[in-house]
Amino acid sequence: MERPTWAPGEVDLNRPSAARVYDYYLGGAHNFAADREFAHRAMAVMPDIAQVMRTYRAALHRAVWFLLDQGIRQFLDLGSGIPTVGNVHEVAQRVDPAARVVYVDNEPVAVAHSRALLADNPNAAVIGADVRDPAAIFAAPETRRLLDLDRPLGVLMSAVLHFVPDSADPQGLVSQYRERMAPGSYLMISHATNDHDFDQGPRVTQMYRRDSDPVTMRTRAQVSALFEGFELVSPGLVYLPLWRPDALEDVPERPELSRGYVAVGRRI
Repeated sequence: MERPTWAPGEVDLNRPSAARVYDYYLGGAHNFAADREFAHRAMAVMPDIAQVMRTYRAALHRAVWFLLDQGIRQFLDLGSGIPTVGNVHEVAQRVDPAARVVYVDNEPVAVAHSRALLADNPNAAVIGADVRDPAAIFAAPETRRLLDLDRPLGVLMSAVLHFVPDSADPQGLVSQYRERMAPGSYLMISHATNDHDFDQGPRVTQMYRRDSDPVTMRTRAQVSALFEGFELVSPGLVYLPLWRPDALEDVPERPELSRGYVAVGRRI
């Protein structure tokens, strides 16, 4: 296929990317035919997968609003993905134009578009880096310019840790971020699960493992363990739609169909 002008040269147009597939699920335009083909195959197995992804996005928004209510005015968004409507800086700076946001992603399309989007925003920036390299992320000029690590920080790990395999020690990885967070900081994690043993879950996981970025589903106990050193705020670790919904009517009859957990913890 012809390379779009917005696609960095190092991007393989024929290999789907989890970030670009997610962009497609959310209704974005920065994805390729390979991403859309992968998404359609996934939807054939799990017809509600696009709605599940939108549920992750909605949970992220609610978490950011909560953190703003707690006085947090600086955010580190890990695995931030391709810019779409309702980015963290848009939510935060609507409340306080001085709120600061650093995005991190290793997807070249996501980084390129984030840089273009944020070119005129002095209080937001993007780093092209891997979430598994916190030392590089915290040493980056963008982080050093925008984030004051002596003050409370909101660290957002929305739908990213299930792309970190067990071999990379996700619990140890989270602890490296915790060590750099001032007391009173908050951590938000949302994570895929197959605790209810839906047939579609393992099949979609196999698809990602074979054709895109591998996904590791984790149990409630495994996700809970990621919050060591944090005190969970109410309602604790719950299925995505159950975390501080805007209204009771927004809670579906079967919240477990979201196939994902979310929680926010306060750094002790």
